[in-house]
Amino acid sequence: MSSLLNESDLAHENAVVWLESPDNLDYVRQALDKTPRRRGKPRYERDGRLVGYTEHAEADPDSGLQKRRVFFLLPHDRDTEPDGSYSVGAPGEAVDPRTIEPKKAGAKTPRSQRGAAAVAVP
Repeated sequence: MSSLLNESDLAHENAVVWLESPDNLDYVRQALDKTPRRRGKPRYERDGRLVGYTEHAEADPDSGLQKRRVFFLLPHDRDTEPDGSYSVGAPGEAVDPRTIEPKKAGAKTPRSQRGAAAVAVP
């Protein structure tokens, strides 16, 4: 899923767990994954790295798996390649980690979408 999550999908979240400090990250990618557990670090099977996840989840009625939000970065994201593809702009599922809270989808901000130069004060 993209950053366009429905808050109804997040209604059962009770905490955000960060594996890395989000303070120095302009953005993180967010997705809603289905996992067998509602707590603890979920399995991560993408390139890049998992930087956070939510605790508690709602079971999917069809599969019985838990719908959990994960926050991640790929190898070509701005934090590791500041002059790369996302030196300006950001991927569609990218949100500012400072806007992430349980039960609320993260938001796009000038910092997350345009890079560090966009938030520099003239």
